[in-house]
Amino acid sequence: MTSPATFSVVEAARLIASGELSPVELTRSILERIERIDPRLKAYVAIFHEEALAEAKRAANEISMLGPRSSLHGIPVAIKDVYDIEGKPTLAGSRVRVGHIADADSEVVKRLREAGAIIVGKTVTHEFASGVTSPPTRNPWDLNRIPGGSSGGSGAALAADLCLAATGTDTAGSIRIPASVNGVVGLKPTFGRISKRGIVPLSWSLDHVGPLAKTVHDAALMLNTLAGYDPADVCSIKEPVRDFTDRIDCEISGFKVGVAQNWYLDRIGAAVAKATQEAARTFEDLGASVEEIEIQHLDLAMEIHSTILSAEASAYHQSMLPVASESYRRGTRVFLQAGQLIPATAYLNAQRARELIRQGFREAFSRVDVLIGPTLPTVAALFGSNKVEVNGTEEDITQAYTRLSIPANLAGLPALSVPCGYHLGLPLGLQLIGKPLDERTVLRAGHAYEQATNHHLKRPNLV
Repeated sequence: MTSPATFSVVEAARLIASGELSPVELTRSILERIERIDPRLKAYVAIFHEEALAEAKRAANEISMLGPRSSLHGIPVAIKDVYDIEGKPTLAGSRVRVGHIADADSEVVKRLREAGAIIVGKTVTHEFASGVTSPPTRNPWDLNRIPGGSSGGSGAALAADLCLAATGTDTAGSIRIPASVNGVVGLKPTFGRISKRGIVPLSWSLDHVGPLAKTVHDAALMLNTLAGYDPADVCSIKEPVRDFTDRIDCEISGFKVGVAQNWYLDRIGAAVAKATQEAARTFEDLGASVEEIEIQHLDLAMEIHSTILSAEASAYHQSMLPVASESYRRGTRVFLQAGQLIPATAYLNAQRARELIRQGFREAFSRVDVLIGPTLPTVAALFGSNKVEVNGTEEDITQAYTRLSIPANLAGLPALSVPCGYHLGLPLGLQLIGKPLDERTVLRAGHAYEQATNHHLKRPNLV
């Protein structure tokens, strides 16, 4: 018999609405699986067993009387441990925040509760969302490998069926990276599309909030709940939210798909290059026109991003770092201390130079509807390694894992990672990038690709 924990949100929501599945049965299935598997995976920092079952019972009663109030009603979700949940610690993966208890829900958690979602626990994040490895979490496809980061706990929990959906944050790729290495879907929406209120920041002008999900349709359902203007968040955009699942099943014949050549296809593994080429052919088979695209100025992206990220992260930590420096992990401490040395002129020039990245994408999008390329240049690295090998050359893991995702953060563009194949038995990710506020096109293209392949149907063998 299929365990309810393995269902997608779409599948579970349909069964809940028809009365064939109870939120209590579904939540209990998730909690039992967490208890059995998470001691090895270490994806969760906190599990809300009793509260989740109580929420599930309330959801079951409400649905039996009035029907579901959203597609997430009765659906168990996991929350990255940078989001505030009232009455719970928000540690952000750091000893610096030991003793911090949130006095209110973050806006995202508030919206999930209003939709009727069941919060089952908090997932591991790399310290202050500032890295790509997320210790101590392991990759469910190979417990000797990393789950990516900084939303590594969310990605691993989702791939292992320890939740039906999860939240993440993305400053340099931290939703898309774990999505790629764990074989799930990760969506970074347009900057400001989802409120950041009640979320521990890393870099105010680069941080994006978004969902991780088992399918593209599930990601669209999550975005329906999470997106929307929040006057309490200065970065929130006042833009109407339309149903992101609308026309998601429609054909993409006539779509113009650009395969990003420069930067995205530079220094990538042979298996990644092959998977990207096969994805382009799949889009052609689906009736889209595919052309090669050069995006200008991307060679500036890493330096611009590094300057902005370091300066803004250091500014947030400037009061804590002098008094609690030994409580930070060494890598985080060195990163923040280096940021204190960046001159204001360098920071301002980097912010001005961002416009060159935006301009490069605008020119590309004058010719195509969506851009595709690899999410990562390689598969998940071995746990404990600071290097990855790409085509026989060793590269720093943070640089290797972020260089293909950083441009979309600088430009604030919606970007989606979907499974596109496997190498050494480990997942590979395809990245789809869209125009500002055009998540619907990105999701529709991603869904069409997903339905034309079977990569998303595979799951790690954890028992």
